[in-house]
Amino acid sequence: MNRDTSSNSTPTQPNDGSTDGSTLSVWAAEVSMPKTKPLLIDVETDVCIVGAGLGGITTAYLLQKEGKKVCVLEALDIGGGQTGRTTAQFSTALDDRYIDLEKYHGKQGAKIAAESHQEALNVVEKIIREEKIECGFKRLPGYLFRSPDTEADILEQELEAAHRAGLSSLHLTEVKGPKAFMKGKALCFPDQIQLQPLKYLKALAELILQRGGQIYTGTKVVSASGGKNAEVKTQNGFSVSCKSIVVATNSPMNDIFSIHTKQAPYRSYVVALKVPKGSVEEAFYWDTTDPYHYVRLEGDDLLVVGGEDHKTGQNETPEECFEKLEAWTRSQFPAAQDVVYRWSGQVMEPYDGMAYLGHNPLDKNNVYIITGDSGNGMTHCTIGGVLITDQIMGRDNPWEKLYHPSRVSPRATAEYLKENANVAVQYADWGKPHHSFADIQSLPADEGIIVRDGMKLLAVSKTASGEIEKLSAVCTHLGGIVHWNSVEKTWDCPCHGSRFDRTGKVVEGPAFIDLPSAD
Repeated sequence: MNRDTSSNSTPTQPNDGSTDGSTLSVWAAEVSMPKTKPLLIDVETDVCIVGAGLGGITTAYLLQKEGKKVCVLEALDIGGGQTGRTTAQFSTALDDRYIDLEKYHGKQGAKIAAESHQEALNVVEKIIREEKIECGFKRLPGYLFRSPDTEADILEQELEAAHRAGLSSLHLTEVKGPKAFMKGKALCFPDQIQLQPLKYLKALAELILQRGGQIYTGTKVVSASGGKNAEVKTQNGFSVSCKSIVVATNSPMNDIFSIHTKQAPYRSYVVALKVPKGSVEEAFYWDTTDPYHYVRLEGDDLLVVGGEDHKTGQNETPEECFEKLEAWTRSQFPAAQDVVYRWSGQVMEPYDGMAYLGHNPLDKNNVYIITGDSGNGMTHCTIGGVLITDQIMGRDNPWEKLYHPSRVSPRATAEYLKENANVAVQYADWGKPHHSFADIQSLPADEGIIVRDGMKLLAVSKTASGEIEKLSAVCTHLGGIVHWNSVEKTWDCPCHGSRFDRTGKVVEGPAFIDLPSAD
């Protein structure tokens, strides 16, 4: 990988199917994850977990502590998906504010949301202390600032809603001083958690392996069938027989339709800039812009700033998202220096603000999913691990109803209709004008275009060395037309967020079948 961190270049990595894109996060640059082999035999276990990100690995760790035999299957590397692309803010400050959660789920629902996210923080701290994990763990405050384009009393409204939800320690404060990244009145969320996500994930994965658990990487799952003889089948022909299945793949590959109408895929962008050592107070910083900005420090001299979200596959110039983030950061903190890392990640947004955790809709009772992170993936993945462990162990859990994947939220109907109308519009790509074969000659290196070949649409890309790759442009999930992502060098579907590398290999579900070659 290229680790030139001059002001004109940020690190990249080969888009070789081991991760889900070509940009490199600071977390991935700092950590070498455990290397395991693909599944090359049939296996029998108690619980098969699909996905080796934080959701899958946390679930495997907790179930193993309960005495269950666990087997984890991962198409990429451990942490090769979204866990390595987060900014790792373990927080009770939720993407959908408590004001909105009350509207969607009532006061009791908002209270359970607050309680479960607070417990997720406690679970993470308990694991880190018990297992003596070195991952940069810190408790620190988070500050929510009002943006000029939002209601004048938005912070007061959120404070009252958070207090009703049981977060009694929240308070309004005045953030000031030379080390404040943002200044002015803010809503303070005390005792949030910051850590290095891949160091934490690596430690959990190593503990699972040391204690007899199995983790197979480079192993793509093609079906997950529950019931008495539950079985997970892989692309290479081998399978895992088990008593329970947990699909923790950011977007579940075992649902063709049902869950994907209830959540929408978004890309979010991150820049990391050098700052003078000790010049910024260690804290989380958020604003109320839509999409909002989120900020933290890594070490004492790297400012990590995220935002500029947009629907997956629906932005023709994603590089501009990095430029806007950098400009916003410098407007807030002029002492910021060079950009040394840039990366992007994928967020699944449920239409009512809460993740989908637990029994998979329209499936056997022993098939579970973890999805719909809603920008709070660290806590939602932890909640999912705790909740599903309780379900598999036969214990009641008071959070089950709020996070149930089959739930219906009538008060969020407008958001549901808006997102699904957006999906329907994307299928118009079939009839739009596209490039011709003549345009391939002038295609720049590391770029891609859609080419019309009669009634067929082809996804055509050129490598840095000039090699041309031609694929079907039709997403193998539900037939959307993929778009080239010039930041990650991937083909992204604008309908439900499936993503494929330059050779057509799936790197992000819900699709699990590769794009076929058109050569």
